[in-house]
Amino acid sequence: MDLSKIKVRFKNKKIKRVGRGVGSGRGKTSGRGNKGAGSREGQVLPYIGFRGGNMPLARLLPKRGFHSPVAKEFQVVNLKDIALRLKDAPEINPVVLRQVNLIKNDKKPVKILASIKDAFNLKAVFKADSFSEKAKKIIEGAGGKADCLKR
Repeated sequence: MDLSKIKVRFKNKKIKRVGRGVGSGRGKTSGRGNKGAGSREGQVLPYIGFRGGNMPLARLLPKRGFHSPVAKEFQVVNLKDIALRLKDAPEINPVVLRQVNLIKNDKKPVKILASIKDAFNLKAVFKADSFSEKAKKIIEGAGGKADCLKR
């Protein structure tokens, strides 16, 4: 890289002085129009979405649904994916699941579900935040153990 060949992309623009006569192009009303809240000094429109005193759109549209503030959002892992990627692992926990890209974050809660069609024969200790009832039966039926993490 040659420092002598660097070009300035933009020049510092001078601030356009407004209200300095008709010949300046921004004289008299200074580009603010005639009358009204926007033309006065120090007055700005109240907020984004203000519609000139009409009902704001955010209040006009109906509100739908409910979002619980205490609900836990789980990262879901199916037993068939574990059976494919972790054939001979002695312990399966969030850290191991993160290493094989079955979950994105090992700090967030993990739930193991029983979506599997083939026979499941992985004898391992499973550690997760939650298990479905069917997944727990399948794991214990194969000779494994399902431990819930307390976090």
